[in-house]
Amino acid sequence: MKTTNRMILAVATAASALLVAVPASAQGRWDWAPGDHPYRLAGPGVPMLYPELRGTPRGRAFVMRNFDFNRDGYINRREADAADSAFAEVAGPDRARFNWDRYGPGRTVREEVVVVDRGGPGGGPNRGHWDRSAMRDYHFRQTPEGARMTLQEDVLFQTDSAVLRPHAIDKLQALAGYLKDNPGVRVSIDGFTDSRGTDAHNQDLSERRAESVRTAFDQLGVVRARFRVRGHGEGDPVATNATPAGMRLNRRVEVTLLGQRADSFDR
Repeated sequence: MKTTNRMILAVATAASALLVAVPASAQGRWDWAPGDHPYRLAGPGVPMLYPELRGTPRGRAFVMRNFDFNRDGYINRREADAADSAFAEVAGPDRARFNWDRYGPGRTVREEVVVVDRGGPGGGPNRGHWDRSAMRDYHFRQTPEGARMTLQEDVLFQTDSAVLRPHAIDKLQALAGYLKDNPGVRVSIDGFTDSRGTDAHNQDLSERRAESVRTAFDQLGVVRARFRVRGHGEGDPVATNATPAGMRLNRRVEVTLLGQRADSFDR
């Protein structure tokens, strides 16, 4: 009997998990109430959301109350896809005319909510309001090409890898916001390594790391054509490769805002 009960519990648990992960087939499965406070959207999945979800208070509440599966306050691509699928099934083809009050209490939500659309396209609600303080924290320095900042390897990557660490993209959020608000600014992304390994390996690794950073900007909604991406291998060291500390400084990615003044972020 105990074995049977355990089997039933296991099946029920698996079924519950499946219901969370799979888009709804019935509108009653979702929490449609707007809640008592404004919801903020952030994360790489935000650009994938329908405008009706990311651009309205009730839509943002619908996403965060139902599809932030791991409750981390960010919407990833899987969560965004699930939200879109569920909403499309209920709203039908005429999503723009969707009657939110039909599916939940008509509570008023403050319209002055700030949408932290970290992954959305330029021209959204935050246009013209990039974070000057966060840009100062990058410590841009002036170069002949423009304002340049350096991201060290251990901030972005595991050793000898071009795969971004889980939270590395957060380091680029403020810069992505600036670029979306300033669509005329072009960017150079340059990867560098230390002298360990062969020339071919270091060149390939530096190129892949620079490309990984560019891909991160892609996920954050910054247009790809604006980027110049280069790998320099172990060339152009900024410190000696004879010490671990020097090698650490040489393993880096540099991001340059071409033609921009570094001191413009200090005002």
